Amino acid sequence: MYDLLLMRKLLYIGNKLSIHGVNATSIETLGAFLEQDGWHVYYASSKKNKLIRLLDMVYKTLIYSRKVDYILIDTYSTQNFYYALIISQLCRLLKVKYIAKLHGGDLPNRLIKTPFLCDMIFKNAYCISAPSNYLLKYFKINYSNNLKYIPNTVDIGNYQFIKRDFTSPKLFWVRSFSSIYNPKMAIKVAIELKKIYPNITLCMVGPDKENIIPKCQELAKNNAIDVLFTGKLTKEEWCDLAKNYNIFINTTHFDNTPISVIEAMALGLPVVSTNVGGMPDLITHNQNGLLIDDNDVIAMKNCIIELCNNTQLCETIVVNARNYVEQFDWEIVKKDWQEILK
Repeated sequence: MYDLLLMRKLLYIGNKLSIHGVNATSIETLGAFLEQDGWHVYYASSKKNKLIRLLDMVYKTLIYSRKVDYILIDTYSTQNFYYALIISQLCRLLKVKYIAKLHGGDLPNRLIKTPFLCDMIFKNAYCISAPSNYLLKYFKINYSNNLKYIPNTVDIGNYQFIKRDFTSPKLFWVRSFSSIYNPKMAIKVAIELKKIYPNITLCMVGPDKENIIPKCQELAKNNAIDVLFTGKLTKEEWCDLAKNYNIFINTTHFDNTPISVIEAMALGLPVVSTNVGGMPDLITHNQNGLLIDDNDVIAMKNCIIELCNNTQLCETIVVNARNYVEQFDWEIVKKDWQEILK
């Protein structure tokens, strides 16, 4: 009990929903890292219903505001933006320091659409944490005084780098089945590739947030594409499954610097991604990955063919990618968090 009283304490506000079949977000990954670093972390919220989740966030902010040193708020661009708005203003009322941790490739549009509400959150934050140079660029315009670049982080030792055979494409896709991540594009790419590689396979990992999987299954069946739909898997499960595949495809319309792509790079999977949001800050074309225009099925097909035909390019990309993402290891990134959370 005495040790607990002496520990630094933090309340982490975000969507802690993996118990409901949703992919884990930084509230669970970063939260665990901070606990390893000596913080006692309270969380809100794991409630599935959005209104109840908001009420839980408010309740725990009221309860813990006098017990914690900081409140860390995951800040998104769509509906969940309003969680950050309400909790940040409550923090101001309660006079507790809060940190806005930015998420989502569409936040620059949020700055344009609701500048007054954004000012309410960001101008009064103790710190704004931007996980990519892409978001840093947009937030610097109005919020440079309290803005800091801190990349998304992984424990690099948990990712085994494996050399793979690239005779035929075995595609791997990891994301929630949501329209912004454009999952149908993965199947359309496989349809095009089957004309050249009859034995092509595709694995799609992730929970179905918008009832999209049945439509993807129908598209695959109608075109005789071999697709494994796993549903949600734990990080350990999908990293183990990735050993059976050789190219990671990222088909999203909007993005920041997704952990799943960083993890794929760490595993030795060459990444072909749409060139959206923060992706060009993470991937340099032909150096540590390949980039194509949003929704360009033929360009993605051609990049995959190039990887299968050009062994030297493929080997260069996977080695460069692994070396690059080692900078996101927690042992390096935690120094930035330690500087903020003094």
